[in-house]
Amino acid sequence: MTDLFVSYKSEDRARVAPLVAALEADGISVWWDTHIGSGSSWRESIETNLSRAGCVLVVWSERSVGSEGSFVRDEATRSLRRGTYLPVRIDPVEPPLGFGETQAASLIGWRGDRKDPRYLEVLGAARAVLAGTPRPSPQAYQAKRGLDRRLVIGGSVAAVAAAGAGGWWALHRQGAPGDSVAVLPFENLSGDPTQAYFSDGIAEELRDALTRIASLKVAARTSSELMRDADVATAAAKLGVANILTGSVRRGSGTLRINAQLVDGVSGLTRWSEAYTRPIGDALAIQTGIAESVASALSITLGGVQKALLAVGGTNNPRARDAYLQGVELVRKNENERAIELLNAAIAADPNFAKPYASRADARVIIAAKSLGGGALRAELTNAEADARRAISLAPNWGPALSALGAVLENRLDLRGAASAFDAALKASANDAVVLRKAANFLARQGNREAIALYSRLEASDPLRARNPISRAAMLVNLGLFDDAITSAQAGLASFPNDPPALYALALAQLAKGQPVEALKAAKRIPPELPFGPAYVAAATATTDRAASDRALKELIDNHSDNAQYQIAEAHSWRGEKDAAFQALGRAWDALDPGLANLKTDPLLVPIRSDPRFGEWPRKIGFS
Repeated sequence: MTDLFVSYKSEDRARVAPLVAALEADGISVWWDTHIGSGSSWRESIETNLSRAGCVLVVWSERSVGSEGSFVRDEATRSLRRGTYLPVRIDPVEPPLGFGETQAASLIGWRGDRKDPRYLEVLGAARAVLAGTPRPSPQAYQAKRGLDRRLVIGGSVAAVAAAGAGGWWALHRQGAPGDSVAVLPFENLSGDPTQAYFSDGIAEELRDALTRIASLKVAARTSSELMRDADVATAAAKLGVANILTGSVRRGSGTLRINAQLVDGVSGLTRWSEAYTRPIGDALAIQTGIAESVASALSITLGGVQKALLAVGGTNNPRARDAYLQGVELVRKNENERAIELLNAAIAADPNFAKPYASRADARVIIAAKSLGGGALRAELTNAEADARRAISLAPNWGPALSALGAVLENRLDLRGAASAFDAALKASANDAVVLRKAANFLARQGNREAIALYSRLEASDPLRARNPISRAAMLVNLGLFDDAITSAQAGLASFPNDPPALYALALAQLAKGQPVEALKAAKRIPPELPFGPAYVAAATATTDRAASDRALKELIDNHSDNAQYQIAEAHSWRGEKDAAFQALGRAWDALDPGLANLKTDPLLVPIRSDPRFGEWPRKIGFS
């Protein structure tokens, strides 16, 4: 008799093979379809071994839960009837309906290590099924959460990243499969296309409210908006959620009409719906009412404190809300100066409205980092810090306000303060995509590999965001994982051929790998008005064409000495000019150059890290 039958999608064979090998090494007799001999009746062979197996290990993956996985579902159904069903996941997916009652063990990112707790859980469960004894309690394999754990996670990027993606539910609690939702853009019924910002803004406000429910997975805005015209089933499948919240918005003279409905992403059945016709000042009450109804429909119980949290940071003033929604839309479009004008109007209409303060802080940080220097930069960051702290005073447990403060303090080179702010932001709003992105970027610049798990959670919530590989490439460079960084940067450039951040990451990783010729190609594609181009050209030609390196360095100094002392330090360091590098770092410090936040992990500074003078710099800036 066969001990264990493996049911899987044939396209996953290479991924399943290490599991088969491990089980066989641990004394379990395994049958899978590679045992079908030439000339055998494959269907008869499968049916015979399936019926004889004492345990059927069903491998759920993106392929097997999809439309082509019917054979896997048939085999799983038979094993359920016989009591031999043992599910495992190799991708961050939920088993199809009817197969989720038995918790699936996670082997996401497992690489064949028989001592890995995840594999040991599967092995123990298989032996229990074969022996007819109760399955052991699952052993949690979770990514560590929060900035207060400064440990550096070991292992390969793929393993850590996959554990992070699979741990989306686990980082707060083991969520039920149905506890996931995407809020699609609400339809603008005003008849005026210029009013789309309002209906889109209402949907984003609902996302923000729903992310405050700790046990609920909420798809991020970018991916959700890409599903604007998709049907419910397609949107749910592509966003990896069980439920879709959709609706429409119409503003009349003093009246707001919102229709909302929560639809099951698989069956298409409506789980809840409601139509609201209220005075326009009741928008916040409508928003919190919808969020409470969604929670109730998903059998999530909210206490009084949790219900109150849904409205924190909001306003009942329609003029303030309208100006805010227009302002944040401009922040998303990187039109920050115009955005600040509208956010000013929102604050003037309601000085106790927290959200525009946080958004204005974000806009001011971007303006300061990209455009300003000297006293103007310091003044703008001082104003940004005041905005962030005002937002926190009005909404103390709202993650976006705390992460806005973290970004300000990082740009002010107060890294200890930034770490504390991001830690608090994650604890307050661990499911918020903006919080995750900012915290992951900060951790990566600290050289902390917890960033990988945060990025994976972020990508799981925002799976359709085309820039994900570019963001990941920058993180991987900071973590010294240069092969993976090159792969991610190249994937990003396939979609955005001349994207500067992708080119930065690619050039840096290639320089660190000792590939100056390849790095030079990437550096030359960086727009010449940006200081990174000549800095990286100077570095890439430092050993192969010193005259070209000299010319690039001169161009960098002549054109960017007022706002790029950090890049000048990078070039001098890679060229072996240590004294000049430290002088440039000193000028960067005096100018509050935000590039100094990369000091600890920047590969171009490797040549000066062994110099005794370097030791003061991480302590000076506050690296952990």
